[in-house]
Amino acid sequence: MAGVAHEMAETNMDIVGMTRRRSREAKISIQFLMRRLQLTSGLVMLTYLFLHLVNHALGIGSLELAGRGLVLALRLWRSTPGTIALYGAASVHFALALHTIYGRRHWALPPAEWIRLWAGLSLPLLLIRHAVTTRLASSLYGFEPNYERVIVVLLASGTQGLQLALLAPGWIHGCLGLWFRLRHHAWARRMRLALLTVFVLLPLLSAAGFIHMMRAVEGESHLLPPVDAALAVHQAALNGARRDLVTLYLVLVAGTLFLGQLRNALERRRLRRESVDARLPARSASCGQDVHE
Repeated sequence: MAGVAHEMAETNMDIVGMTRRRSREAKISIQFLMRRLQLTSGLVMLTYLFLHLVNHALGIGSLELAGRGLVLALRLWRSTPGTIALYGAASVHFALALHTIYGRRHWALPPAEWIRLWAGLSLPLLLIRHAVTTRLASSLYGFEPNYERVIVVLLASGTQGLQLALLAPGWIHGCLGLWFRLRHHAWARRMRLALLTVFVLLPLLSAAGFIHMMRAVEGESHLLPPVDAALAVHQAALNGARRDLVTLYLVLVAGTLFLGQLRNALERRRLRRESVDARLPARSASCGQDVHE
């Protein structure tokens, strides 16, 4: 009987060991898949930002040249594959960001990670503004954007500086995230100076091109052309939609952060309770031994 019980105990231990190994392997597979999804979705959005900055930089040449670039960009991102890729990547990347925020056990991060986190959380603000002022305005109200129309709207609302500023965090976040992935490769470290040059120079050229286009639109008389009538009629509805989306985004981020911190607090309380409960039997046994002696 003792031998049978011993064999049963060993079998149970083997089953438990196999279950734990499979659980670890499944966890590793899920983490690998999430990293792949994060990298792929991040590359799609970084490509979008890269083309956006290049398009602005074409404005250094002329407003017409930038306009032709914008036509090509709209064909790419408004096609069915482009739409699925861009907005699908944004949704996946945002969902993974919320998962990371919820799962983080501490916030003792190096400065580069804090910059990357700040920049990443700012990126959806750009995408929301882009989606509302271009895609939503086009789908619902027939507003077809070109650089002159977009710049007129920005100048009329006084948000031209905000448009330039919102591109920077997304570019910083994407480039830092890509560098964190590539820095372990020798070829990437050899190209570090070239990559840094592109990282710094492209946003500067983009800003210069955008400023040049603004001056071209304003003209020598500094009088703005009228805002597109189709857009002006529905501007209040578009502004409301943008505010609602921004509010939803901020609520999701803040709510996820709160739930993650609440989970951490409850977990620490549970660990303290288990630690106290584990010490109590040992103390009782020690007291019993002293009494017996």
